[in-house]
Amino acid sequence: MTPEEITLVKASWEEVKPISEKAAELFYGRLFETDPTTIPLFANANMKEQGKKLMTTITLCVTSLDRLPQILPTVQALGKKHNVEYQVKPEHYDSVGAALLWTLEQGLGDKWTPETQAAWTKTYVTLADAMKAST
Repeated sequence: MTPEEITLVKASWEEVKPISEKAAELFYGRLFETDPTTIPLFANANMKEQGKKLMTTITLCVTSLDRLPQILPTVQALGKKHNVEYQVKPEHYDSVGAALLWTLEQGLGDKWTPETQAAWTKTYVTLADAMKAST
């Protein structure tokens, strides 16, 4: 990722963090609407807590983008855990990515520019590919 892309992702995430609880609700609502096969993956989850975990994980990834090589082993381990413990399938990553980008667009409104979208897409694909590679 370029320094400019990292800056765009970090700055836009700072805009979303104050509405993180609502963003998590939007994300899971959109995910379950567009890919009902993901609903059983969360059958035993407290969704409010799950939303907090999601936002914490995204924050950690975003703040670590400028040291991506160092965090990739952790991202890969997370992918393995999702595969083994939660039965996440490779195709779920596409649904999650689409729901995440949609959520960011909703949260950022006019600040969701083509450049921001491209930077977030690259971020998500990079991290999701690392997670899928560990399965």
